[in-house]
Amino acid sequence: FVFCCFTGLAFIDVKTLNKECLFTTSNGQIWIKKQRQKTKKWSHIPLLPQAKAIIDKYGKHSIREQGLLLPTPTNQKMNAYLKEIAELCGINKNLTTHCARHTFATTVTLANRVSMESVSKMLGHSSILMTKTYARILDNSIEDEMKDLENRLNF
Repeated sequence: FVFCCFTGLAFIDVKTLNKECLFTTSNGQIWIKKQRQKTKKWSHIPLLPQAKAIIDKYGKHSIREQGLLLPTPTNQKMNAYLKEIAELCGINKNLTTHCARHTFATTVTLANRVSMESVSKMLGHSSILMTKTYARILDNSIEDEMKDLENRLNF
């Protein structure tokens, strides 16, 4: 779930993630380049340090013998675990694996000023209109942008 929060990948795309999906650029940045199972569109995602740490954690796990990067239960089992965690933490939300994709789109990227176009490409959307369904404008994002504008105007 946390890996999905830092990559925006859907559960099935994490379940099938293998080392062939990882690419290193000339400047040493690791990217995930993977065709989404649901839409067949490509996701291009620079790997954040938090996601890389999770991949590294399972470097010697037996799942690697199958060519996969991360051990994953079934989506149904993962959602059951998330429901249990939500109850224990007093979270009044139906947590599912798909919530992680929303978290990546909103809290991790858009709220940190990653462009809608970049988020769309990372999520593997064919249209920016699809990405806009994830984009909730957060009040603190508006406040930060207006403070930046105020500073640029130098009043």
